[in-house]
Parts: sequence; structure tokens; C-alpha cells
Amino acid sequence: MEEVGFVRADLIDLKSIDEQLQRHLSRAWTMEKEEIGMESREIPIKHAWEIDPSKLIIKTVIARGTFGTVHRGIYDGLDVAVKLLDWGEEGQRSQAEVSSVRAAFTQEVSVWHKLDHPNVTKFIGAAMGTPDLNIQTENGVIGIPRNLCCVVVEYLPGGTLKSFLIKSHRRKLAFKVVVQLALDLARGLNYLHSEKIVHRDVKTENMLLDRNRTLKIADFGVARVEASNPNDMTGETGTLGYMAPEVLNGNPYNRKCDVYSFGICLWEIYCCDMPYPDLSFSEVTTAVVRQNLRPEIPRCCPSSLANVMKRCWDASADKRPEMDEVVSMLESIDTSKGGGMIPVDQRQSCFCFGRRRGP
Repeated sequence: MEEVGFVRADLIDLKSIDEQLQRHLSRAWTMEKEEIGMESREIPIKHAWEIDPSKLIIKTVIARGTFGTVHRGIYDGLDVAVKLLDWGEEGQRSQAEVSSVRAAFTQEVSVWHKLDHPNVTKFIGAAMGTPDLNIQTENGVIGIPRNLCCVVVEYLPGGTLKSFLIKSHRRKLAFKVVVQLALDLARGLNYLHSEKIVHRDVKTENMLLDRNRTLKIADFGVARVEASNPNDMTGETGTLGYMAPEVLNGNPYNRKCDVYSFGICLWEIYCCDMPYPDLSFSEVTTAVVRQNLRPEIPRCCPSSLANVMKRCWDASADKRPEMDEVVSMLESIDTSKGGGMIPVDQRQSCFCFGRRRGP
């Protein structure tokens, strides 16, 4: 029969056992931290432009588009606009489409977050959708799925320039207001070009107004840093009616495509009307590129402003002025004697063929 072994309690080194246990736990804890560290390496590095979602409250929808919506919101106490970009659930869009929208989002953010100018909408931040992100809404907390990302910018209560011009279609704008809006846009574009950025989609729908009617450029979804070689910038990027001939024709282009679009916007601001409303894409392309079609400048338009339009929408990109020259030309225009488009109900003819001036 085996003897049962006993250990004398007075001979147990409790201090030694405690130290051994501590060393064992320390090794286990170190191994666990290393494993967690390996997992954390898979998490993308936080970018400088990323927002803290816990500070974001999304409110009502104020605009809708093909790939998302724009909401009113509050971020860290600031009144903001929140652009939610949705590239679709799995299976709804092709991988190429999803990749394209993702790339557009990343490009928009990388361009926008570096800009600082009174005529450029202020960028607050952005977030790419992950399961860990939540957004506070008035109806509770929702998670941002992987197929959703958001851009947060300052909220401008005046809405788009296009909406403002539509509302002013009958009454038209005083000449002083026309020149001021044009100057805001010209100064904003001049700043972008000085930063080597080509907007590539200059149109009145992409311009916003604050409560004081100051114009600010928005929507940098297709903007890009200007290539040193124009041959690197090709493709039909922009919106029908505002696109330069070289863009419509698929030829290489540079920042002068923005100057052309500015000329069309200037005509639209003056006339409070749309360019080529009754022409299809193919008709506009053919007429603009081959027949040198441009919007008709009304006779009541002062020659100083008409000259800016004509120079900006010249068929030859090399003959178009730089935006800093456009700013100087607009600053030299005398608005004290009026010269605005004559209101619809005061015209003697269908398209301002009289010599008299508007306000």
C-alpha cells in the first residue's frame, strides 16, 4: 500500500509560488496583446479628414442623387450638410461600378479637405462605412453599413445657384448682383487653379449660396489635380451644355475647360435661363464642336460683360484667359448705371433686342 504524500504547510514558499504565477499571467497577457495587435493591423489607418460619428446628427433630406442623398445635420454643434454616398448592396451593382463610386468618394475627399477659401464650401470631414460606425438620427441610432460613406460640409441655407436663377427667371437680376455672383465664382475658380485643381464640372447646380448670397463652389466629385501633361487628362467629364469643345470631342484638356464652363455660367447668371434647353446630347456636341454654337447674348447685355463671356468660351483653349485675368476684367466693370437683363414682362420683343438697359 502506497503512502500518501503530505506537504508541510510551514515549508511552502508562498512568495515563490506567487511570483511564478505572476510571470505566467504576464506571459499570457503579452501573448494576448500580440494577437490583438496583429488583428488591429488589419484596421485601416485613421485619416486626418475622418469625423467622429458620435458627434454627428443627421436630419431631413434636402437633395437626392443617383448614388445618394444630402441631409441637413449637426456636427459638434455646427450646422452642416451631410452627403451620404451609397454604392449599393452586394449584387445590385457590378464590382466595377462599386469601385468607381468608391474611387470618386476618395478623390472628392482628398481634394476637398485641403481647400480653404471664402468662395469654396468648407469641408468638415468624412467617414467610410464600417460596422463600428453609428450615426445619431432624430429617430435613434443607426449603423453605417460598408456600402455607405458620408461627406460633411458647412450648410449653406441659400441653396444652389441654379435654383436661385430659376426663381429669378421672370424678374431677372440687377446688374450689380450679376457681377457680384460672377466675381465670387471667378475668385473661387482662380483659387482652385492656383492649387493646381481642375474642377471639371463647373455649373450653376454645383454652386451654393450662403445667407448673405455669397457664392461658394461645391461638389468635387470629379475634380482632380491638374496633370503636368494635358494628354493625361481626357474623357467626357462634365455636364452637357457646360462642357468645352475639347472635352466633348474627347481631346486632352486642362484647367481652361473650367474657364469655358465659367463663360456659360456667366451667360446663365445674366439671363437667368438655361443654355440649349431643346437640344439633345448629340446635337449639342455636333453644334458646339463643329459649328461653334454658343448661347445667344442679348443686346441689352453691356459689352464689358459680353466680352468676358466670348473670351471665356472661345473654341481655342489657348485663347481663353486665365481665371485671374477674368477676375480683373469683372472687377473693372462699372455697375452703377445698371445693365441687367430686362424682365420678361417689360420686354418689347422676345429676347431683349431693344437697346435699353435693365436694372
